[in-house]
Amino acid sequence: METVSDFVIQRIREWGVSRVFAFPGDGIGEFDGALGKAQRDGDGLKYVRPTHEEICSLMATAHAKFTGEVGVCIATSSPGAFHLLNGLYDAKMDNQPVVAIIGQQGLPSLGTFTQQESNLERTLSDVAVYVQTIVSPEQAQAVVDTAFRTARVRLGPAVVILPHDVQGMKMKELSPANWVSRSSAVAPSISIVPPESEIVKAAAIINAGAKVAFLVGHGTNGATDEVLEAARLCGAGLITTLRAKQVVPSDIPHHSQQLGLLGTLPSMHQMKDCDTLVFLGTNYPYSQFLPPSGQARAIQVDLKPEQMGLRYPTELNLWGDVKATLIAVIPHLDAKTDLSWQEKVAEEMVEWESEMEVQAMLVYDDGVNPRRVYHELNKRLPPQAIVTADAGSTADWYGHHVRFRRGMTGDLSGRLATMLAAMPYAVAAKFAHPDRSVICTIGDGAFQMLGMNELITIKKYMKEWDNPQLIIMVLHNNDLAQVSWEMRTEDANPVWETSQDVESIDYAGWAELLGFQGIRVKHDDDVAAAWDAAFAHRGITLIDAYTSRSVPPLPPHITAEFAKNTGEVLLKGDPFELGVVRDSAEALVSEGIERVKAKLHIGNEDKDEYKDK
Repeated sequence: METVSDFVIQRIREWGVSRVFAFPGDGIGEFDGALGKAQRDGDGLKYVRPTHEEICSLMATAHAKFTGEVGVCIATSSPGAFHLLNGLYDAKMDNQPVVAIIGQQGLPSLGTFTQQESNLERTLSDVAVYVQTIVSPEQAQAVVDTAFRTARVRLGPAVVILPHDVQGMKMKELSPANWVSRSSAVAPSISIVPPESEIVKAAAIINAGAKVAFLVGHGTNGATDEVLEAARLCGAGLITTLRAKQVVPSDIPHHSQQLGLLGTLPSMHQMKDCDTLVFLGTNYPYSQFLPPSGQARAIQVDLKPEQMGLRYPTELNLWGDVKATLIAVIPHLDAKTDLSWQEKVAEEMVEWESEMEVQAMLVYDDGVNPRRVYHELNKRLPPQAIVTADAGSTADWYGHHVRFRRGMTGDLSGRLATMLAAMPYAVAAKFAHPDRSVICTIGDGAFQMLGMNELITIKKYMKEWDNPQLIIMVLHNNDLAQVSWEMRTEDANPVWETSQDVESIDYAGWAELLGFQGIRVKHDDDVAAAWDAAFAHRGITLIDAYTSRSVPPLPPHITAEFAKNTGEVLLKGDPFELGVVRDSAEALVSEGIERVKAKLHIGNEDKDEYKDK
């Protein structure tokens, strides 16, 4: 007769899961034994064991992002459960379906202060959309099914807690009985469409607009064709959030990429001038970059009703799946003949992309220009490439320079913006899509957290991938660069080296110790060749890019506060003030020159003359 553990494993399979990310321990030991038995019998789950429980939960979240499936992570009681928290919060804050199976001490120990016994339900109740301890075999079916169903519908992490003694109890055939629920492993549809009356209202608002802007979020994944068709009909400009870069191909002329500090000037101009704003599958958190209240009529479409109408006073909120809702709205949209709004966005994007190239080609005294690293990567991205970025300055350059063509994709830790996620994201992407090229872009601070460990995980599993090409690019600037710039520009504080310095390590050498290809890049002229060598190698490559720590992650519009705070920092004595002054000035001057050139059609050969002036 099967045990509760045997049943739970089979039920996980029935929910369509074939791979779990797990770390063992005595609190989950009986379940681990059942996993091993099922695998030996040829009816188990693919068990991926990275080097830390936090990596397990980040991998499960990434799996959900890159596949649309439920991600599953497994850990032992107290310490294992607590290590999962960061990745589970990543799932919660980026609306991803994840189920965590967590061990617990035996039922008689609960509440008795024994070793590794803690109130896991209380601890996990904030992060989880559903959390429940299985206390009897009769309860197991309903708890597991409810966890998966809730994770899918409410788009967040659910937690099943399995006490050690319950894991080994004999499972029973369920029959009609009081207090016993008999459930099914059937996922509900989330292709929700608002009522027809609301669809007609939405179309009328969009049709009335002369300058329509679509702000497209990650909740729009899978609806690329519908977004493009709706924008074509109403003449809308398209802005994507950082996590939705792949939804709208970069070769769409009126796609102005991102908005805000990591965005573009054309996107800011859309917000400044639009009269109609349509939020599609996004809880865009930076309301300071949205129009003043009352400037634009606004609509929001989302599956998370509690997140609608939060950032901007919307006129209409449509609770529904973006793809299904757009399919319903499109027949009601009038085809505009005046496309001057779209054309203006397209013209500005040509100028902006020219400006980004100039910024990438600047040369700095203290290391390689990190923009150049991303600029050269972007030119070489193969079809179907997957790119991950971390939460530091890598996100700036990813937003400013990486452009996805149709079929490419990427992601990062969004609203949580946790460090080190780029590595587990990249490895999870490789498991999900073993035939595709995966590129991880990460800073040295994040790489030292747990990223270096994950090269060991890669070495362990790479033989299972059809295409073993995985490239890790480390921005090696010996600085927690994003926070250093935030200290300067947000708080007018000089950089505090004690907190910001990152010990220099030979990252390429570490990769070489594990048998991988290591490439050291110390000059701008070496960047292109490094990427060529990495993409030519059918295996694992680590590019150790020794980059400048003084390159400013300039926003598309320099605010008075940004300039004022940076000036105050220099008066207070920033330890890198010469580099900050020189490099910021160089970037600002080049930015201004390129905008003037675009307006006056000045050739590149005249740039230095105008720069001197």
